[in-house]
Amino acid sequence: MTVETTMEPVEEANREETPELLGPWALMWSKFRRHRVAYVSLWITGFIYFMAAFGDFLAPVQIDETNRRGIFVPPQGIHLFREDVDGTRTFQLHAKALKMQVDKATMRRSYVERPDKVIPLGFFVRGYDYRILGLVPTNIHFFGPTDPKDTVYFLGSDRLGRDILSRIIVGTRVSMSIGLVGVAVSLVIGVALGGLSGYYGGWVDTLIQRLIEFLRSIPTIPLWMGLAAAIPLSWPPLHTYFIVTIIVSMIGWTSLAREVRGKFLSMRNEDFIVAARLDGLSDWEVIRKHMVPSFSSHIIASLTLAVPLMILAETSLSFLGIGLQPPIVSWGTLLKEAQNIRTIIEAPWLLIAPGTTIIIAVLALNFLGDGLRDAADPHAH
Repeated sequence: MTVETTMEPVEEANREETPELLGPWALMWSKFRRHRVAYVSLWITGFIYFMAAFGDFLAPVQIDETNRRGIFVPPQGIHLFREDVDGTRTFQLHAKALKMQVDKATMRRSYVERPDKVIPLGFFVRGYDYRILGLVPTNIHFFGPTDPKDTVYFLGSDRLGRDILSRIIVGTRVSMSIGLVGVAVSLVIGVALGGLSGYYGGWVDTLIQRLIEFLRSIPTIPLWMGLAAAIPLSWPPLHTYFIVTIIVSMIGWTSLAREVRGKFLSMRNEDFIVAARLDGLSDWEVIRKHMVPSFSSHIIASLTLAVPLMILAETSLSFLGIGLQPPIVSWGTLLKEAQNIRTIIEAPWLLIAPGTTIIIAVLALNFLGDGLRDAADPHAH
């Protein structure tokens, strides 16, 4: 008599699952998402660059449109409910129309709401003509008055009656792009000179390090003033923008070059670098294929932290009158409108609106850079 034995199948729940192996970029992203402040800052930074790319779509008014009846208009609020003549309240996005009054004794302007007129507001309304990303012609704007003839100053107006909100939105394009372009220039110069200094050492290292020390020893503001003074006033705005970007990048590359040099000094005698040399790779191939990719995440984090410094540099230059000049609109040129006490007293929004925008952008970029730096560090917890 034979007894048949059957092997019971092993349950799936008792099997050990093979752990998922993540690459370096996936590990970096996983660590970055756990940094809550940096993750929120990533969305804020993304929105700011979206605002820079689609500024005309978001801006309700043309940035150079003046209104002599709307000088120093305070910020107008958005109301949700409209009260009819019979006392009933209906839902309607609107702003109250303003009427200018002049005090004959002090000659100061003031604005009061007109109860007899409201300005309806809506989404995807028609306004001035523009091109989306410079390609597609349209006149649709995200938010604003439903009647193109009406004007609402959500963040107030300046001494010429120009809309501050529209100028801040469009000025984002210049201020944020200078940060990116300046960082790109610093990346090329910093990685190239820092890599040569750390890889070859000797007299090459000595020469590059003395150059870096010389540039860092020069006071920043006088250096910028001297370089900006050489820009001819007759140059078109595009040339001025390019030169200011180069000026801002003159100092920014030195710190990155120091960091790259330190990494190269610690890596050039590693086993995988020696093996690459013995395999017949040239110095350029060793640097490009092995050394730079091995700490590319650190470079990205360093560059992210450098962007707000570039933005503040452009803002400082333009505020001091040695950077970008009108008709170019940037956050620095907007702050220049609030240089005297009288303007700040009469129209504090000229300082508060662009100043708050700069603070939000710089803080978001700094928190984003901190999160990327912690995520790129393999020893961080």
